[in-house]
Amino acid sequence: MVIPVRQRIRGRSTALRAGAGLVTTLLAASVCTTSAATEGAGQASGSAAPARSAATTCADRVYTAMTQAQRVGQLFMGGVAATRPSATDLRTLRTYHVGSVMLTGRSTAGTVATKKVVDGVRGQADTVAGRRVGMIVSTDQEGGQVQVLNGPGFSTIPAALTQGSWSTTTLRDRAEGWARQLKAAGLDLNLAPVADVVPASLGTRNAPIGRYHREYGHTPDTVTSHSGAFAAGFRKAGVMTSVKHFPGLGRVIGNTDTTANVVDSVTTASSSSLTPFRSAIGAGSPFVMVSLAKYTKIDANHLAAFSPTVIGSLLRSRFGFQGVVISDDLGRAVAVRSYTPAQRAVNFLNAGGDMILTVQPSTVPAMAQAIQSRMATDASFRAKVAASVHRILTAKATAGRLSCG
Repeated sequence: MVIPVRQRIRGRSTALRAGAGLVTTLLAASVCTTSAATEGAGQASGSAAPARSAATTCADRVYTAMTQAQRVGQLFMGGVAATRPSATDLRTLRTYHVGSVMLTGRSTAGTVATKKVVDGVRGQADTVAGRRVGMIVSTDQEGGQVQVLNGPGFSTIPAALTQGSWSTTTLRDRAEGWARQLKAAGLDLNLAPVADVVPASLGTRNAPIGRYHREYGHTPDTVTSHSGAFAAGFRKAGVMTSVKHFPGLGRVIGNTDTTANVVDSVTTASSSSLTPFRSAIGAGSPFVMVSLAKYTKIDANHLAAFSPTVIGSLLRSRFGFQGVVISDDLGRAVAVRSYTPAQRAVNFLNAGGDMILTVQPSTVPAMAQAIQSRMATDASFRAKVAASVHRILTAKATAGRLSCG
């Protein structure tokens, strides 16, 4: 997301019970759930079973009790207006068991009023085996022109480029305060920080990031240290973050929200601009958002969000990320307009993604139906879906949104 008004900003574009222990939990969870998914697909596994965390075990129990439609619903994060979600959108999310929500647009209502909105949305979450499967509720609260929630109780957050001029200690402390404000409003996840490196020579000609000063600086070192400090402050306050937009939107010209065929012809799998992402993963980022640009020196044939090379080979295997891979917006972004909603959902999951973000809930029915149709005929795809649902449920359990008694 990249434009000042939230519904168009893409590039993007919880209560952590264990704080820094989230990393270990998610790493162990992914190994366990991948094994479970493989077994569910009828494939043998000869390796010894790894130790299972309480969060993983809870996720397993919830997963087993779910219907297929409920499992598929967990794969979605649907956008709703931060001020007053429409009845139509809420009905769609409820009908298709959508498991996570993003507050979109702009609100000046403040923390108390936002908490009422969030509580109302949470009230329609699915119940499985007598227990509610809590939603992950997120928003874009980067600062500058990308701040959805404002008003009493919310600070005015400066742009990331300004944040990057502070000491990392100052930024971490202020980020902790911003996170506590989100927590007071009932949110679990901030779809930030931006880890994209915009070269100084490109600056504001970089439409998705530089134009809005969403970068923490113009070098990998500055972006690494300050995006890390931002995430550390949120982690300390018990709110999850999602580093974005892998493998980086800092070297493109076009904005994937508003432009088709956005191409990065510079970044390679070994570029120093990937350092902030590698560092964030090492520090335990529970979510990584994948961009909608094409990276010709990594995979010339697919947009990053549809690329098994970007997600499977680079992010998962080379960088070792085993948390939740979330897409940039697959609902309204012009970058994916040439694909049907059904193709967007299936392509993302088939490439190794986990959570489909769509700021346009009206796309969910076609997406969910396509996923179920593909599952009916493709055992490999079923295994990928199972692994993704397990990752998402484990993140929820770690965040205190699942209860297994």
